This record gives sequence, C-alpha cells and structure tokens, in this order.
Amino acid sequence: MSKDWINPLVREIPPSGIRAFVGAVDKDVVSLAVGEPDFVTPRPVVEACITALNQGAMGYTPNAGLVELREEIACYLHARFQLSYDPATEMFVTVGSSEAVDLALRTILKQGDEVLVPTPSYIAYTPLAQLHGGKVVEVQTSAREQFKLRAWELRRHLTPRSKVLILNYPNNPTGALMTREDLVPIAELAIAHDLIVISDEIYAELSYGQRHTSIASLPGMKERTLVISGFSKAFAMTGWRVGYVCGNNELIAAMLKIHQYTAMCAPVLGQVAAIASLRSGLSDMHLMIESYNQRRQWLVSALQDVGLPCHEPEGAFYVFPSIAHTGLSSEEFALRLLKEAGVAAVPGHVFGAGGEGHIRCSYAAGLPQLQEALQRIEKLMRLPLRQSS
Repeated sequence: MSKDWINPLVREIPPSGIRAFVGAVDKDVVSLAVGEPDFVTPRPVVEACITALNQGAMGYTPNAGLVELREEIACYLHARFQLSYDPATEMFVTVGSSEAVDLALRTILKQGDEVLVPTPSYIAYTPLAQLHGGKVVEVQTSAREQFKLRAWELRRHLTPRSKVLILNYPNNPTGALMTREDLVPIAELAIAHDLIVISDEIYAELSYGQRHTSIASLPGMKERTLVISGFSKAFAMTGWRVGYVCGNNELIAAMLKIHQYTAMCAPVLGQVAAIASLRSGLSDMHLMIESYNQRRQWLVSALQDVGLPCHEPEGAFYVFPSIAHTGLSSEEFALRLLKEAGVAAVPGHVFGAGGEGHIRCSYAAGLPQLQEALQRIEKLMRLPLRQSS
C-alpha cells in the first residue's frame, strides 16, 4: 500500500493507550481499566424501547434529535445545573458525547489554532484537536492541587494563538472536581483572552459531597461555552450512544451542518431510551451514584493501605494513585500489574505528561471485583518492584 494513501495526521496519531490494556484482558484478569458501569440499563428504560420498537421506531429522527428528547434535556439541565438552553436552536443530540467533542473541534479550529488541554486528560482530546489542525498545549495539573486547573498555571500557557480551552470536570482520569470558586478565575481568563470553552461534563452527575458546577453557568460564559454531556456514564447507557451538545445558536448551527453530513442523527432507540431515563430513571441513577460513592471511599482507603498514595477523587468513577515511589514508570508498573498480578489498570502517561507516575483504576467495577484486585495488588507490592521480572 502506498504511504500516500493515508493522511499524515492520521498516520502520526498513536492508537489508544487504554485499549491496549483492555485488549490484553482475559478471563483470569481482573480489569479496572475500562470506564464502563457494571450496572445494566434500568428495566423501565429497556421496556420503553421494546414498546417503541414494536410500534415501528426504526427510522431516522430529525438531525437535531427527537423534539421530546431535546425538551427533556433542557428541563433536566435547568433543574439540576441551572443551565438554560432553547431546545430548538441551542442544542442537538449526538452519537455519544465523543461525536460532540469531535464536531466542536472540527467546527472551531483553523490550522495552527492552539487548544489548551489540562492534563492528565481524557485521551481523545489531543488526537482530535490535531486531526483538525489544532496545536495542543498541555497545561499540567498536580496531585498537590487535587488535579484542579489553576488560573496562574493556565495564564502561563496563553498566547495570541490560544483559541480553545477544553475542560473535563469531574475529570477522567483523576476524579478531580472544580467548584464554582475554582472556576471563576478560569472564566475571567477565558473572557479576557476570548477563548471558546469546550466543557465535557459527561461525569457531571457523578459528583460526591457537592453538586457539579458548569462553567457555562457563570456570568459571561454561556455564549462562549459548549456544554457536552450524555447518558453513557451516569445512566449506564454506554452502548446506546446518545450524547448532546448545548451552546450559542451560531456554534450549534455550524456543528449541526457537519452532523447532518456525517452521522445524520443519533440512533432512534438510544434517543427513546434517553427520554425514558430522564422521565423515569432518575431514582435508578441516584442508586448507582450512591454505590459508586461507597466503592470510591473503600478503594481510596484500600490503595493507601497497600502502599499506593492516592488523593481522594470528588467525581467520576476513577482513582489515580501514585506509583512514583516504586521507581517504575507508569507503563512498567501497569505491565507488571497485568502480567504478575492479573490486574488491568491504565498507565498514567497515556493521559498526558501530567499523568506519569500514576495509574488509573476504575471503580465502575463491582465491589467483589475491586476486593479481588486489591488482594492481588497487595501481593505485587510485597515484591521487589525495582528489579526486572
């Protein structure tokens, strides 16, 4: 095959560092690598889809998504997060939140525009920004600051080419959460430097101890923020592929044009499931969140007990313990963990420079699975890790 057949930008993008560890899992491995709920979609939601299917719900929906779903999303965002969007002109439904991130970057970026990405960060942001001509500027966060983005650190990375700031709080992989007080100076910088903020809030519901605050709810931020979320994480609907994006009508209309030509619309049954989740699935969502909270508290304590320092995450369903004291890189530690202990976790370096010295463990796995994993990790930590196996 001629090398000229493949776009150089695509050729240069590395494969997913997460999937490399997920793909290595077999039946004898306890996996803490995947950010996927161990819960199934609640039965009333499934029944609503069976009914819709029996009634012939098999066709396309409007490009922007079912009107009923957009109206439900608008009501939900207003009630839960004090965000107000017109369901007709300021939002549309996407094929998962991932499509929304892609569409946002594809719509906004011109060649050479700088995209500010706080790291550690979700692995898709950097390659997607690069695919659409952006230059990624990593803004490193640290465990010392609970992995929160600080205004003084962001300011150091601003240039005349800075155009987009991507926020992902609650954060994957660290579980960090930004309070309103944390976000105010970030919003001030965004306004002063005319930044567009892409706020990926897929874990917004999974906040422990205090409710999530969207930067779009701050004064002057709604018009320059694209709020992205979906149903995969909090509603246990990963495979249904339903997300959404909200923002000012000019940006939304531009993104929708691309969506029309690429995805056309999100899957109709996924949209039906999303409507049912918002109308009758919130109690199930709260039960799942409480279960995650219990696992979170247990796992942080257990990791510290086996010798892996771990800050307490305030959101999402990940912990990000430090392995720096072992003398191994994050990839070396993760490989030994997989090969010698039979536990799959994700090395921190795949989440950007700020992730080295850590591993990501998901507590979306059930408590028995977590307990088995910790027993195996404890045995590994008793070994002389600095020596090659």
